[in-house]
Amino acid sequence: MGRYVGSVCRLCRRENLKMFLKGDRCYSDKCAFDRRGYAPGQHGQRRRKFSDYGIQLREKQKVKRMYGLLEGQFHGLFQKAERSRGITGTNLLIFLERRLDNVVYRLGFANSRIQGRQLVRHNHFMVNGKKMNIPSYLVKIGDVIKAREKSRKVAVISDAMDAVVRRGIPAWLELSKEDFRGTVKAYPIREELTMPIQEQLIVELYSK
Repeated sequence: MGRYVGSVCRLCRRENLKMFLKGDRCYSDKCAFDRRGYAPGQHGQRRRKFSDYGIQLREKQKVKRMYGLLEGQFHGLFQKAERSRGITGTNLLIFLERRLDNVVYRLGFANSRIQGRQLVRHNHFMVNGKKMNIPSYLVKIGDVIKAREKSRKVAVISDAMDAVVRRGIPAWLELSKEDFRGTVKAYPIREELTMPIQEQLIVELYSK
């Protein structure tokens, strides 16, 4: 199954959660979720009752769409989390946060994870002084993510840097705005991940 190329606003409405998939537009009064806060489609305004499986599936779909992953990528990351020491659900969220496209977004180099993935693929960033164009790369403690010299003039990046004040930088990352440089100070802890995610439902779904 290919990557979803339709309106991402429909995804927020489907999951009944503003996932900030369109960057600045999500903060404006043009946000489709604010204007039509019900599921898309002809029967979107009907009240729906989900089974236990349906609730677990919706939670998995929500997190997968939030981070912009395909099913195979998401399941592969879940298996990696399952093999790692610690709580599987927490490990999964930490792996998702450590993806380079997410870190680029969290540092304020991009207005959304989708935009972050595109910028990484187009060779705009270096990790520890080396060019890195793999969005799924998992950053490590001490890694330095830096926009390339010629990329600092790209309007998308400079505009995102101006808007990052609204979101703020997570405590596990450090940004030097003047140098277009970010540093991974630590791995995130569960309490720092404030999006409404019930990761245990995903664990239960994949454990069936």
